[in-house]
Amino acid sequence: MNRVLILVLAAIGATAATAEQVALDAAKLRLMSANVVVLDAGDGNRIYAKAADEVTPIASLTKLMTAMVVLDAQQPGDEALEIDMDDFDYLKGSRSRLRMGATLSRDEMLRLALMASENRAASSLARHYPGGTTAFVAAMNAKASSLGMSRTRYEDPTRLSPRNVSTANDLARLVRAASDYPLIREYSTTPEHLVEVQSTGQTLGFNNSNALVKSGTWDIQLQKTGYIREAGRCVVMLATIASRPMVIVLLDSIGKVARMGDAQRVKHWLETGEALPPPVTKRAVLKPAPKAGKSRAPVRVKYANGNKAGRG
Repeated sequence: MNRVLILVLAAIGATAATAEQVALDAAKLRLMSANVVVLDAGDGNRIYAKAADEVTPIASLTKLMTAMVVLDAQQPGDEALEIDMDDFDYLKGSRSRLRMGATLSRDEMLRLALMASENRAASSLARHYPGGTTAFVAAMNAKASSLGMSRTRYEDPTRLSPRNVSTANDLARLVRAASDYPLIREYSTTPEHLVEVQSTGQTLGFNNSNALVKSGTWDIQLQKTGYIREAGRCVVMLATIASRPMVIVLLDSIGKVARMGDAQRVKHWLETGEALPPPVTKRAVLKPAPKAGKSRAPVRVKYANGNKAGRG
């Protein structure tokens, strides 16, 4: 019996040692995101970085800080909050399924802000903070300063202002701090959720804005996505990869699928030390000009992936 136990423990140790011996060559990792950090959350070791100190708009990644300030205030989670005109987006004109007068508990507003990136929910949370939205944003900036996020600045609690800015390194700090809040971990990784709007009795269904949450190949403990035109597509995650807790920050990805593709490339690289095939890029191919004596039709541009010019 003891011999069997020793052999089992030895096998486990050998497996762990093999995982630790995976050689990670940063030159193999080709990513579409402009600003990147990959960090071992266990020991704080930065494994990969790309333009990690460049200040850039962060869109709805803002909501992780919003959630921490809400929870730090320790206001009642079951208190009913109502959506009003002050929660509407007059800057970007973004849509919301929470209409004027919609009433939900603070906890439900927080869940929707994190999992579905609901802007009106985030705005309502800030409005109902002691001192209102102005005091809330001040608390966000004070919290960022206390975490050592020296290149981060917030101007609104949602994602709408392009003057909500940070760096990949600062956001890695934010993810690690946010992971200390059990509700942020739970709410941000909720795959889907039904809420009953108290004022109307209507039931609304919401899905997580990060499709990887529903993937059976990922073990995600915390996540947040973001997008505005100025920020590009963004995502931050805390996930277990190769038996280690990894923080992944991907900012300013171009295209709807680039950030998730980058996340898959990072995961594969961490697990195997090898790179997935590089992303397909559009290559313009010009048709030859017509021969002399023939009518000159306009030169058309075709792309290698079959898309027409001007389409994403």
